[in-house]
Amino acid sequence: MLRRSPQPLLALVVVAVTCVAFQNVPRSAPGEGDDPFVPRPEVARALTFGFDALVSDLYWVQAVQIVGRVAVPAQHAAVLGQLIDVVTTVDPWVDHPYRFAAVWLTDSVESVQKANEILERGIAHHPDDWRNRFHLGFNHFFHLGDEATAADVLEEAAAFPEAPVYLSRLVARLRASSGSLETAGAFLLELIRSSPDPYTRAEYEKALDEVETERRARFLDQARSRFQERHGRDIRSVEELAEGPAAPLRALPPEPNGWEWVIDAESGRIVSSFYGRRYEPAIPVTDRERRERWLREQQEAGS
Repeated sequence: MLRRSPQPLLALVVVAVTCVAFQNVPRSAPGEGDDPFVPRPEVARALTFGFDALVSDLYWVQAVQIVGRVAVPAQHAAVLGQLIDVVTTVDPWVDHPYRFAAVWLTDSVESVQKANEILERGIAHHPDDWRNRFHLGFNHFFHLGDEATAADVLEEAAAFPEAPVYLSRLVARLRASSGSLETAGAFLLELIRSSPDPYTRAEYEKALDEVETERRARFLDQARSRFQERHGRDIRSVEELAEGPAAPLRALPPEPNGWEWVIDAESGRIVSSFYGRRYEPAIPVTDRERRERWLREQQEAGS
C-alpha cells in the first residue's frame, strides 16, 4: 500500500493558517479615503500566528502599491511610514524596506524622523550593512541640517570595506561645514596614513588640499569683515583686503594651487578660482530653503 506524502497537506495547512492570520489583522476602515487603515505594529505582530515574514510581505506590497499608483507619493508619507513601521516590526530582518522609508518619508520633519527611527531599527538588525547608516547620515545632513550628527553616522558607514571612498570625503566636508576644519584635517590625515591603496590616498590628499584652501578662505572672510567695519562698505575685489594703509592685511595668503582668490558672482563669497566654490556640502537652493523653513517651524513650536 502506497503512503501519501504529507507535503501537499502541510502546504494547504500553511496557506490556510496564513490567510486566517492576515484576515485577523485589521487592513481597512471606512471613511479613510484611498489609503489603507494600518494597525499598530505591536497589534499586527501579535496577530500573525507565527507567520511573520508572510504578513510583513503583505503590508510591504501595500506600501509599494501606494508609491506605484499615486502621482505624489510624498502626500501619502504618513501611511507609508505606518506601513513600513509594521513591515519592519513584524519582520525586522527584511532588507530593502528600511531604505524605502528613507527615500519616501521626506515631506516633513516628522516624516524624516520616522524614517530615521526605522533606519535605526535596520542598523540594529543589519549591523554589517553600511547602507542604512548612509541613509541615516544623509537624512541628518540634508533634511535636518545636523551636520555634526551626520558626520558621526557617516564616519561609521565609511569604515565598512564595501562603502565607497567618497563617503570619507563627505565626512570631512561635514566636519568642516560644522565649523571644525581641524577635525576634518585630522580625519583625512589618518585616512591617508592608514590607507594601503595609492589611488585612495591620492583622493584623500586632494580633500586635504581643499581643507587648507577653505582655511585660508575663512581667514579672508575675517579680513573682509574688518574691512567692512573700517570702510563702511564691502570689498569690490579680494585684492582690496591688502591695499592701502587701512587694509586689514599686509598681503593675501597664497591660493594653495597657484590660482587666484575671487568673489563668486552668484554667492558673493570669496572662493578659490581653482575650485570655484567653498569646501562644504552642496545643497540646492530649494532644498536649503525647505530645511531652513522646517528649522524655523521647530523653533517656533518649541518656543
